Amino acid sequence: MKFFSPVALLALAPAAASAWSTATPRSLSTVRSTRTIPATILHGYTTDTSGEADTESFRLTFSEGESTISPWHDIPLKGSADGTYNAVIEIPKMTKAKMEVATKEPNNPIAQDIKKGKLRDYHGPIFWNYGCLPQTWEDPNAEHPELKCFGDDDPIDVVEIGSKAIAMGTVAEVKPLGVIAMIDDGELDWKVIAIAVDDELAKEYNDIDDVPDAVKDGIREWFRWYKTPDDKPLNGFGFDEKWLDAKAAGEVIEETHEAWKKLRSGEIEAGKIWTGKE
Repeated sequence: MKFFSPVALLALAPAAASAWSTATPRSLSTVRSTRTIPATILHGYTTDTSGEADTESFRLTFSEGESTISPWHDIPLKGSADGTYNAVIEIPKMTKAKMEVATKEPNNPIAQDIKKGKLRDYHGPIFWNYGCLPQTWEDPNAEHPELKCFGDDDPIDVVEIGSKAIAMGTVAEVKPLGVIAMIDDGELDWKVIAIAVDDELAKEYNDIDDVPDAVKDGIREWFRWYKTPDDKPLNGFGFDEKWLDAKAAGEVIEETHEAWKKLRSGEIEAGKIWTGKE
């Protein structure tokens, strides 16, 4: 298996120009606070921002009608067509702020991650839209039978490889194409690769072999190296570092959905996680 440095990853882009962007990286400051925008016309969700961008106070909350909802627990996993899923976009492509659904806060708004008292930013832009699949959970109590590691206690991550940037807070209907088992600090952290169903590439991409090698290699190597500027070790990958196909991705998604059901019902102790069931 060939390793690539973060700089070398940029050389992979021309082979899949339609799935990579040359746009100038943007920071979270491009999002104005206290404005309401449609998260998706299909479902009628709206998002509202509060606090100042690029600060610990920033939050992006979700509503349906007059009610505040959780993007993790209240937005359905399944999309409108068979084999599609809803993805909550946390980080638009070509941006650097490490935004995520705040699993421990009431109603799970999107906020910027904080480590050691500092807001987290990637050291370079991410080249794809990044988010999570609602109503999924990687159970930290369950050991994977082959990989012998436990889930990372978060919703499952999705990397959307379409041709356009998708705004933070968008609920995008996506088609999974494959999945890779990243091992981050000893925890299992699945990455689903997917394409938005309304993207121009969606008709071409139906399974993992349809995705250009440059894109698959780029995603794997970006996630292998991205923590090294902070003196963290390289991340590893299970299953001989191979991408598993769309069928396997669907199975992983369903497994994490079943784990989420147990979390939400109280069958599994939630700990500090907010489930809305207290």
